Amino acid sequence: MKIRLFDRRRFIKESSKVAAGITILSSLPRTSAAAAPKESKIKFSVIGINHGHIYGMVDAITRGGGQLVSFYAKEPNLVADFSKKYPYARLSRSEKEVLEDKTTQLIMSSGIPVERAPLGIEVMKHGKDYLVDKPGITTLKQLEQVKKVQKETRRIYSIMYSERLENRATVKAGEMVKAGAIGEVIQTIGLGPHRMNPKSRPEWFFDKKYFGGIITDIGSHQMDQFLFFTGSTKADIVSAQVGNVHYPQYPEFEDFGDVMVKGNRGTGYLRVDWFTPDGLKTWGDGRLTVLGTDGYMELRKYIDIAGRDGGNHLILVNQKETVYVDCTNQTLPFGEQFVNDVINRTETAMTQEHCFLATELTLKAQAAAKKISFEK
Repeated sequence: MKIRLFDRRRFIKESSKVAAGITILSSLPRTSAAAAPKESKIKFSVIGINHGHIYGMVDAITRGGGQLVSFYAKEPNLVADFSKKYPYARLSRSEKEVLEDKTTQLIMSSGIPVERAPLGIEVMKHGKDYLVDKPGITTLKQLEQVKKVQKETRRIYSIMYSERLENRATVKAGEMVKAGAIGEVIQTIGLGPHRMNPKSRPEWFFDKKYFGGIITDIGSHQMDQFLFFTGSTKADIVSAQVGNVHYPQYPEFEDFGDVMVKGNRGTGYLRVDWFTPDGLKTWGDGRLTVLGTDGYMELRKYIDIAGRDGGNHLILVNQKETVYVDCTNQTLPFGEQFVNDVINRTETAMTQEHCFLATELTLKAQAAAKKISFEK
């Protein structure tokens, strides 16, 4: 499949339209636009906005005390949408301009996945910290390069695992596990179904060499949660499998994958797929089960198909009772923790070791996965 990642002539032609559009936007009511923070602890920029996760990332760091000052993207349509949401952010002329801005401490990205690690290396070499959408690294070779530069520069290279860090039920579950609510954790079971929506997807979405494979991509969320809840600091892949069982028109795509992993503090199973049916009222029925020696928790993160409204549902079963916990009002500490880590050079939001281990295990599972197919 031929992928047009960037057409320079088209960009130059359309950039004038975008600039004019931004001028018009500034005169329109901004009911959906984010307000610029009045005070900030750090300043940050964005390079690459190819996935909508960037909006949640910006909002999290802004809540934590960061101020978005500038951004750069190649695609005029994405620039227009981002400018509408954050009209106070300056559109930079180039990636280089953002990298060389000495007033910022942090750069974030949700660019095309295969381009995220090379960008992160440049960010660290320019003396800035880096927060990237998952998958933050798509190959084991990239991981080696990133680890080398991170060790040399001592900058933060962090990956935004939003299914844990920005999900209120998962944050609450973490607090409860830490408090001993279910004893020692034995296993996590993470399910990450997603809706396909092929007509809305860019061409690179269907080519594995750009996103790394289904386990590398959406499976990274579940691997992060396995390490976090079990407390494992090392682990091995027991088995893994991937397949493209329903979309022959996209031969380089994967629509199903699962993994069994064994850590030094527990075991994990994860399953990811692109089979969320249109009848569901959200993009995926993401679930997490955390099994302990004295009980277990089940999280229905985005929807309760049994009928409760909204998301962020947690059910706790222990030796005394079964309890439903509505996590709607749970605070999300990641943004503030990460901003403070940038300032204080600490690791309260996520340790560098955890970030790299979750990535390494995910990439190893993807590399070792057996390809499955079914008879028709």
